[in-house]
Amino acid sequence: MTQTMMNVLMAATIAMGGQGAGVGPDLDKIVATKGATAAVARVTDGGRTWTGSAGVRDIERGGRPSPNGYFRIGSVTKTFVATVVLQLVDEGKLKLDDPIDRHLPGLVPDGGQVTVRRLLNHTSHLYDYMSEPGYSTNRWRGEARFRSYQPRELLKVAFAKKLPDDGAWHYSNTNYVVLGLLVEKLTGHTYGAEVRSRILRPLGLRHTVVPGDRAGLPSPHAKGYEAMPELVDATRMNPSLDWAAGEMISTAGDLERFMSALLGGRLTSAESLKAMRTTVETGAGFGYGLGLQAYALPCGTVWGHSGELIGYLTFAFRSDSGKSLTLSLNPSTRNPSTQEIMGIAVKVFCGTGS
Repeated sequence: MTQTMMNVLMAATIAMGGQGAGVGPDLDKIVATKGATAAVARVTDGGRTWTGSAGVRDIERGGRPSPNGYFRIGSVTKTFVATVVLQLVDEGKLKLDDPIDRHLPGLVPDGGQVTVRRLLNHTSHLYDYMSEPGYSTNRWRGEARFRSYQPRELLKVAFAKKLPDDGAWHYSNTNYVVLGLLVEKLTGHTYGAEVRSRILRPLGLRHTVVPGDRAGLPSPHAKGYEAMPELVDATRMNPSLDWAAGEMISTAGDLERFMSALLGGRLTSAESLKAMRTTVETGAGFGYGLGLQAYALPCGTVWGHSGELIGYLTFAFRSDSGKSLTLSLNPSTRNPSTQEIMGIAVKVFCGTGS
């Protein structure tokens, strides 16, 4: 880090009252230790915001990543979809404990026993189609990454198998493909159109995209890579394999505004927000509500969601005090560790090291 950048970071840290402390150097360290080719962070406490970046936009051409750049948000898409579903609950179009068969008869095996709530919090016990070889956008798929998929095609793959009847919590992207179809059945519009009309336009999220079959990202953006073991460019891909479970693209500023509006009670009723924040135990280091993850830090709980799609990792967190942290990381020859990510979160929200 140059002295000029260090001075800027120190000034921003002072302006943030210490809440940005350590974030810039931590990003640099992750990049230096091959945890990322590019990293972007945004920290906000009230009206004070710190933004920073590290690494390069392109490993061949260089260029510092823009703190306002676009990135694939992966499973943070689920929080947008869950919000639309809860808005439909508020409008009386369905209830959380409705069996999915009531609205999409015959679509889901044993659909009379699988409720909307169980789809939202991943307790449906539906097999995750992304567990099948060639069906995960977290792994390199060669030229197949440009193929277009239809939601019911993904469900056919998922429903060909069953999970063991172990009673455990199982994260499954299949749940949110079903929920995307549910939104479409109840509204008569695509799930993406509902996300745009209900969330993106009202909040002015002009840099958030539901891409469909489009393979690229808007500019500016940092390229995403996959270690094969040499880094290969994985930026361009058709994200329809993720659909309502993880296809969206956004920026740190837009994700922060979305999470603040949602958790601040501006997108759903108080009753629906309470339901979203009612979590089940996962054994995965966080509690899971209805499209929301809850992470317990030494100073309290932060809410939000993480996302992964080849070449991109996203973390969008907010505390009830209004502090927020949004991270976008483009993995290098390794993925950043949980300790590295949560260490940054502890510094931001608790003001201490991990």
